[in-house]
Amino acid sequence: MMGWEAVYLQQVINGLSLGAMYALLALGFTMVYGILELINFAHFSVFMVASFIGMMALELFGLSGQSHILSGFALIGVMVFAFVATMLGAGLIGVAIERFALRPLRGIPGTVGMITTIGVNYILFNIILLTEGAGSFNYPNPMPRMEWPIGGARLELRELLIWAISLVLMLGLHFFVNKTRLGKAMRATAQDAEAARMMGVDVDRVIVMAFFLGSALAGAAALIFGLYYNYTSFIIGYTAGLRAFTAAVLGGIGSVSGAMVGGVIIGLIEALGGQIIAVRWTDVIIFSILVLVLVFAPTGLMGRSTPTKS
Repeated sequence: MMGWEAVYLQQVINGLSLGAMYALLALGFTMVYGILELINFAHFSVFMVASFIGMMALELFGLSGQSHILSGFALIGVMVFAFVATMLGAGLIGVAIERFALRPLRGIPGTVGMITTIGVNYILFNIILLTEGAGSFNYPNPMPRMEWPIGGARLELRELLIWAISLVLMLGLHFFVNKTRLGKAMRATAQDAEAARMMGVDVDRVIVMAFFLGSALAGAAALIFGLYYNYTSFIIGYTAGLRAFTAAVLGGIGSVSGAMVGGVIIGLIEALGGQIIAVRWTDVIIFSILVLVLVFAPTGLMGRSTPTKS
């Protein structure tokens, strides 16, 4: 039997793993909103489709379920290929959504763009439902079951890998946005697209890059989801997407660092809330936070008020 200290420490470990996944997914919402002031609800299904891309990438190596365990360079090679393939596939889906569904509507004011993303979300949702079916799929997981005791809790290899990969991706995005020429162009476009265009910034290229990067990070989150829960299904985008959206709003939608912080907070709330109260109350807690933030602090923890773009 684990003491209560060990139980809560275990839930913190679980919450950090969930938070890493939500943070990566929330970054997709916040990057697109920061530039276009558009909530991309198609992001839900991009995440879901990416989980199937990751599953197929792993199955190319003959992996199925948890029956094939790899180690050393074989494990590293397979995981690198799976992440690259999943992120690239998800990124291309994001670019296609921007190019064919949203770009023709860019000059139209109002909520038409957001409504269009809801339609795209249902298109992707039903494509997977009709092609793959409504069942759950056992996710290939080649990682060995290694664990280390910490204060009565257990820290597994998969959690260390999830933390390391998520940290590398988030730090890489932070460096890209703040230090590279294209990243500076993205920040300029987010502040004032017309002024950026007059200064020579290729705004169309910046928007495409925002969709690609946001969707690619959703792909990384989808692969992490599959490896962590050992399953995928056509329905996973809804719950995970809403929680990631809550994380983006909590951190300050439009703020990259806010999405990271919000993701970790929501992951910890999900894990600890289920332990302290009951798992069935987890969604009530999380979505109550969403409502309260929207009502009392719409700019979130790290967001800032900006003039509405015309």
